[in-house]
Amino acid sequence: MTTSRDFTGKVVLITGSSSGIGAQTAVEFARLGAHVVVTGRRKDRVCAVAKQCAEASPTGVKALEVVADVTNDDDCRRLVADTIKTFKKLDILVNNAAWNMAHSILDGDILDKYELIMNTNLRSVIRLTHLCVEHLAKTKGNIVNISSASAFKPSEPLYSMSKVALDMFTKCVALELSPKGIRANVVNPGVVNTEGLRLGLHVNKEKSDQLLEGLAEMTPLGRVAEPMEVSKAVLYLTSDDASFVTGSNFVADGGIQYV
Repeated sequence: MTTSRDFTGKVVLITGSSSGIGAQTAVEFARLGAHVVVTGRRKDRVCAVAKQCAEASPTGVKALEVVADVTNDDDCRRLVADTIKTFKKLDILVNNAAWNMAHSILDGDILDKYELIMNTNLRSVIRLTHLCVEHLAKTKGNIVNISSASAFKPSEPLYSMSKVALDMFTKCVALELSPKGIRANVVNPGVVNTEGLRLGLHVNKEKSDQLLEGLAEMTPLGRVAEPMEVSKAVLYLTSDDASFVTGSNFVADGGIQYV
């Protein structure tokens, strides 16, 4: 008999898993016995995380490596097809891939930035969910979408808007798919110390350290989160411990107040 946090034999597809929160989540699922699909746009990073998963796996199970861009429909179809071809099933979909950049409503290229952010943060999730439903229905699986505390507390307009939409999409999907036995939930992290966050600040390490210190001071817990702390929320929501949880927001923001 398996325990509630035993993912042995489960097949987990995690987008944006070549770095940051996604990479940490992939390694933790592997550590708990899951078959993991690692995907991202850079082959070297996908390979590196897949190696970490194999090292963490109790039985040395090798992760499936798929280099793909989730904003590309053909890549999304190939990602799901390769997963099913390799493992014959899918138990858990974690939509983690996201993008943000500095922007203002005054920017001349605001609509170009809108398309890039929304295609990554929302359209890809809709596309992959659509492709995965038939497989998740067979396993009574579940979906976790990685959103942001920015869905509740305004920051940059396009990013916040994409996360608000992602939260509502998840709630609607949870309602629609519940008769199929599929659960869907959202994790809303606050500031997380990842390479992606630092790159998005477009400043050197010294300046990014200063900015993160400022954000830590805004957080009641007095620090920013580490990727593992978000991964633990995903592990909970996809485990049997959360068997009666669907359509919910799991907020892990340290109580931060942006405004």
